[in-house]
Amino acid sequence: MAGGRGRWTATLIAVAIVLGWLIVGGIAGPYSGKLGDVATNDNASFLPTDAEATRAQNLSAGFVTKETTPALVVYERRSGITPADQQRVQADVARFAQLPGVVTPLPPPIVSQDRQAVQVVVPIDSAEGEQIRQVVDQLRQVAGTDRDGLTVDVAGPAGLLADLIEVFTAIDGPLLLVTLVVVLIILLIVYRSPVLWVFPLLAAGMSYSLASVFVYFLAKNDVIKLNGQAQGILTVLVFGAGTDYALLLISRYREELHRHERPWDAMRTAWKGAAPAIFASGVTVIVSLLCLLLSSLNSNRALGPVAAVGIGATLLVMLTFLPALLVLGGRWAFWPRRPRHDEADPQTEHGIWSRIAGFVARRARTVWLVTALGLAALAVGVTQLGATTLGQSDLFTNRTDSVAGQEAIARHYPAGTGSPATIFTTAQTAQQVAQVAQGVRGVSSVRPLTEQGQAGPPDPNAPPKVVDGRVQIQATLTDPPDSNGAERTIRDLREAVHRVPGSDSVVGGFTAINVDTADASTRDRNVIIPVVLLVIAVILALLLRALLAPLLLIGTVVLSFLATLGLCALIFKYLLDFPGVDQSFPLFAFVFLVALGIDYNIFLMSRVREESVRRGTRAGVLAGLAVTGGVITSAGIVLAATFSALAVLPLVVLVELGVAVAVGVLLDTIIVRSLLVPALAYDIGPKVWWPSRLSRANRDGDRTGAEADRAR
Repeated sequence: MAGGRGRWTATLIAVAIVLGWLIVGGIAGPYSGKLGDVATNDNASFLPTDAEATRAQNLSAGFVTKETTPALVVYERRSGITPADQQRVQADVARFAQLPGVVTPLPPPIVSQDRQAVQVVVPIDSAEGEQIRQVVDQLRQVAGTDRDGLTVDVAGPAGLLADLIEVFTAIDGPLLLVTLVVVLIILLIVYRSPVLWVFPLLAAGMSYSLASVFVYFLAKNDVIKLNGQAQGILTVLVFGAGTDYALLLISRYREELHRHERPWDAMRTAWKGAAPAIFASGVTVIVSLLCLLLSSLNSNRALGPVAAVGIGATLLVMLTFLPALLVLGGRWAFWPRRPRHDEADPQTEHGIWSRIAGFVARRARTVWLVTALGLAALAVGVTQLGATTLGQSDLFTNRTDSVAGQEAIARHYPAGTGSPATIFTTAQTAQQVAQVAQGVRGVSSVRPLTEQGQAGPPDPNAPPKVVDGRVQIQATLTDPPDSNGAERTIRDLREAVHRVPGSDSVVGGFTAINVDTADASTRDRNVIIPVVLLVIAVILALLLRALLAPLLLIGTVVLSFLATLGLCALIFKYLLDFPGVDQSFPLFAFVFLVALGIDYNIFLMSRVREESVRRGTRAGVLAGLAVTGGVITSAGIVLAATFSALAVLPLVVLVELGVAVAVGVLLDTIIVRSLLVPALAYDIGPKVWWPSRLSRANRDGDRTGAEADRAR
């Protein structure tokens, strides 16, 4: 009777938990489709408040009635612009001026010197990114398609922003669908069950819904800034990490079903064994991501909390909702390979990994030396990485309208036309600053903003506009505004005008924003990476109650990270033909690879420690590797596959991040966790737990066990 009542009580508790979560999911589900409504993709708003480009942006507010973002409509005919083409341009300009959101009057069309192109600068009210996109869409509708050899494209900062928003707006559907399909296929292969895949996938979906609610309201209330990049990463991170945690718990549950007759008892034991590792893993990732709050870029500071919320929601769901589902499913959840209550040793179900463990035992020192040298050799490829700010033509994996327009502008005009650098200086030094700026290599022309609000030559009839004792000077660059050449010019321009005594010059504009973003990214990388390593070391020391093991684990993960960067550099350069990586790539790759990579070492070493207490260190290493090898490798494949889903997005930055995480996770699970870490721990023996008492226990047993393992 007591047993029957206990069974019914356990079942009722599980039912109540599942029903409670289903109600939460029903309420939270719709919010996953609303994240795009609270996302922003205005790069300027992500700059630090003390950045020079931010100061310039604040100063510019006094020189204009409205803040504007220019769209550049370029008409090109290689055989020469015809009178009919000019009439069409004039008609389009009249219609552009009537569009809501366009700031009038429009400057007159600019005909190129070779008379093969006409460019129209259309200032758009910079109220918000979505409004800019809508105006750009209307400009493209008015300008129409190519006609009789005359090509028409909308480029410039507004055109680029519109294309980026278009990409990010489409993230939810395709990316979520691809992620779900990838996870489903891998779960079917791993479990070979038509039933079991439902449980982790349902739990991961619940995690994503719960995370979406929190992220939505945080972004809506301006606690964080959500952008399309963070939104895409949230999707793959929740499903990837959630499936990983599910695999670990289900694997341990399957083991305990061999030892316990009742599913509730098996789950209780499995939860006690797996939950600490899952919790420690999740906390490690959360704390590592929250280190991005130290970033000087608002975009990075937003990604940290967004991703951390996703992991937090995933932990909560996987440690409550998933166990209740599995208890209700019982042994039937594993059909047709249902585990029997036979008291079998878990290692008997892991024949392949038991053989790998035996290989590691026989060749421990050789294994870790060879794998370490191999990873170090791959790390040499880092010299081919080359961090740079990707230009507009390099940003997308396909050829967008803004890319085509920028290429046309570069063919017929000074490439910086329509997106000049802006210099703010004192009225007394304006003429000297203008002369100095004109002498900077890479500057095509320099003109002050006049009283009429138009750029023109400084003459008595068009005096410069003075606001609070300052003058705005526009410097047109010879290089495209998002190119490396333009960024070098901005740096040289700043250095030159800052030297003018008493000028108090400030240089801003589209290119200056890119320059300051790149500088902030470099500063963030140098600050955040050491902090992440320190935080992870502390968490590992607390979990493993040792100092040597955490240091070894961090060393192996850093080596794996460098090897990943080296291998990715070769893939990007020689296979994918990418021009380089963005300044933010090394930091994002580090945070995700190290935080997620240390996960697998936590899964392994927490089990190794558990086994070492009972069997001795070397036997514990082999037992831990044997029983966790399959599930951790499966988890790594799932995570790699989910991040590779980022490749469906036509953005080079996200494709590179997806490839890097996928490659790094596979290296970590197949090489580092399967060979390097076990071989190191086995070779060092009990001392790996220094200075805990476990480092001094069972040394004789470990020595005897090691000799037996080598003999086998």
